Amino acid sequence: MWQSARNDRLFLVLLAALIGLAWVSLLAWGQSPYSRFLDHEALTDITGEDVRLLVFFVAAWTLMIFAMMLPTTMPLIALFRTITSERPNHLTLVGLLAAGYLAVWMAFGVLVHVADLGVHEASEKIPWLDTNGWVIGAGTLMLAGVYQFTPLKYHCLDKCRSPFSFINSRWSGGNEPAQSFRIGLDHGLFCLGCCWTLMLLMFGVGAGNIGWMLLLGGVMGVEKNMPWGRRLSTPLGITLIGSAALVTLVHYLRPLAYSSSRVLSIAPELRGVNHMDTA
Repeated sequence: MWQSARNDRLFLVLLAALIGLAWVSLLAWGQSPYSRFLDHEALTDITGEDVRLLVFFVAAWTLMIFAMMLPTTMPLIALFRTITSERPNHLTLVGLLAAGYLAVWMAFGVLVHVADLGVHEASEKIPWLDTNGWVIGAGTLMLAGVYQFTPLKYHCLDKCRSPFSFINSRWSGGNEPAQSFRIGLDHGLFCLGCCWTLMLLMFGVGAGNIGWMLLLGGVMGVEKNMPWGRRLSTPLGITLIGSAALVTLVHYLRPLAYSSSRVLSIAPELRGVNHMDTA
């Protein structure tokens, strides 16, 4: 029993160290000459002659998933490790579960990147979209905010918040490697259903913004694992919708503010002209 508890603690320490390494790597990358490759804008130039940009994207996205999403699924991984600890291949089974989970998020990253390339191509062909790029940011914020109130969000969140029942309903002890991978895959899909809009926001912000990563990663971790996490969904949704409205408002008010400041700046000159005419 004591040995089992010690192994559990060691496992959690190693997992936490892996997550910490991902954060440190992103921080170091952000301070390096290659920091611009953490921004999705730099990844729109991928061509057959410059596939290294694709390598940068995969590396940045992988580190971001390890740093942000792996911590949110630690309760499931730790519980599964405890359940399979007596099996000689338990480390392989845990690894397969983690691989299934990460595979979902890697596939999502590819889809998001392809969509981003499509948006940039559309911007080149549609002048209005090119000059009103703020619409994309405001639309993403609005989408993330509205999604917080959807039944699909709540359904996926409930699945993510019950690791024991989640494993129990999918673990029968048959083909253990396949079941382990499937548990990770299924949990990744529900986690994706819970958090995909927030990760879409993170993609837009860029993996080099550690502050936003900590904030959004913390929000997702609280939503999925804390007893009161579900109560966070409503205020978060309202905040995101309000942010989208604010971005829109600022866009339309900025020209008015510029016009007002321009009028004020030339007012003394106009008064001088009027004075000369009067004289």
